[in-house]
Amino acid sequence: MPVKLSILLLPLLLMTQCRIKEKGKTLKLAHALPVEHPVSKAMVFMAKRCAELSDNKLRIKIYPGGQLGSEQQNVELLQIGSLAMTKVSAAVLEGFAPDYKAIGLPYLFRDKEHYFKVCDSEVGRDLLLSTEDKWIRGLCFYDAGSRSFYTKEKDITQPDDLKGLKIRVMKSKTAMEMVSALGGSPTPLSWGELYTALQSGVVDGAENNPPTFYNSHHFEVCKHFSLDEHASIPDVLIMSEVVWKKLTKEEQDILQQAVKESVKLQRRLWAEAENEALEKLKNEGVSITFPDKKPFSEKVQKMYEGFKNQPTVYSYIKRIQEL
Repeated sequence: MPVKLSILLLPLLLMTQCRIKEKGKTLKLAHALPVEHPVSKAMVFMAKRCAELSDNKLRIKIYPGGQLGSEQQNVELLQIGSLAMTKVSAAVLEGFAPDYKAIGLPYLFRDKEHYFKVCDSEVGRDLLLSTEDKWIRGLCFYDAGSRSFYTKEKDITQPDDLKGLKIRVMKSKTAMEMVSALGGSPTPLSWGELYTALQSGVVDGAENNPPTFYNSHHFEVCKHFSLDEHASIPDVLIMSEVVWKKLTKEEQDILQQAVKESVKLQRRLWAEAENEALEKLKNEGVSITFPDKKPFSEKVQKMYEGFKNQPTVYSYIKRIQEL
């Protein structure tokens, strides 16, 4: 009887084991971006490639648009392993790893080629792994473009044009110091308050990249966009160190390959989004100017000197400049 029962149960046991093998692992990825954003599209592509490369054994389920909480809440969930992956601005990571302050400095990158070179270099990899002791593992940098000034009343063609202007900035010490060094009055405000603040005159302008300027509809209030490109702060795809350590070496390699391929796609999508946004802004009657960056760069050099008493941050600055 037991032998017959075992024979009868064998196909069922084999089927169950197959289901377990087929099930594989599913990683949860949450972020606050809309689905049409270039970074969002790149992460969807990454998830698709991960499934393809693993024969559907390693999957990524994406929760876009803040479904699982704010950027800060996602980071906290990630640290305890309740969330596998999320996307944050490199500026946010300054609070976890001071070395990230280096890439937030204005006019650090000579041009786009230098920016990408840094992101893909050993310096970039060292930064990505500098948060491991906080249970955060950086996987890659996504291009978030360059931030430039947009204002209500006039073009910003030289630093003196910022004098007396209240410029909205992120709640970042580096951003505040930069606007002060250029002669403006930095005004930290949450993103959600900005449109109304521009309308009511609480602030005279702000700074961001072309797609964000267009998609936020801030061009309805601000008709002057000066492409001084003072800061290039990348987005960072981060992963829970807790979850990373649960992956096999093969799974880690597959994930890294999918991530690498998504970076290439995202850079192309971002460039297309920037060009499209600038064209749309022109059609909306926005004055777009390209000021000489040298006078702006000279004004902020004292910010670099301020990091000499922070050896690790300063060493990153020098390494980036030497690349």
